[in-house]
Amino acid sequence: MGFDDAPFAADAAQVDVAGVVCAGTRFEGMVWGQATRDGLDATAAITRLFTTSKFAAQVHLLLLDGLAVGGFNLVDLPALAAATGRPCAAVLRRPPDFPAVHRALQIFPDVDQRVGLIERAGAVHEAPPFFFQVAGEEPAVIAAALARLTDRGHVPEALRLAHLIGSAVRLGESGRRA
Repeated sequence: MGFDDAPFAADAAQVDVAGVVCAGTRFEGMVWGQATRDGLDATAAITRLFTTSKFAAQVHLLLLDGLAVGGFNLVDLPALAAATGRPCAAVLRRPPDFPAVHRALQIFPDVDQRVGLIERAGAVHEAPPFFFQVAGEEPAVIAAALARLTDRGHVPEALRLAHLIGSAVRLGESGRRA
């Protein structure tokens, strides 16, 4: 099951989140919810979307398009894995620029808490073309799963579809960058 936030306006209080379920690379279904822009509820929002869905029993792995939802609403990756009972991986297109992220987080009064969430996500692993952080499973297992769950390009199909659907719902059409 892959989760991605939909495009949002800079002044939006809430951000839409799409969760797409795939069996391998075949679309099976989806869930839709919201999280607070720049809030601290991303972990709870994704946990709720997963645990209340009819798909929960068939899902073996949760994928996130990075750690952040709606700006800097950061997911607590180990807490998400514990709450769902599933391995969770934040998939990245390129290695993160941690110094730039830390500078950007300085605008938040709870900067230390947010930096802590990034640190809790652990090391960034590379398995070309993927970069990822993982909780609840060994990196080698996740690397193999990402390759198996990717039809074409550099994004597992569930994440690609979550991105395309979120863009289409919010903008009227899907974008090219998925």
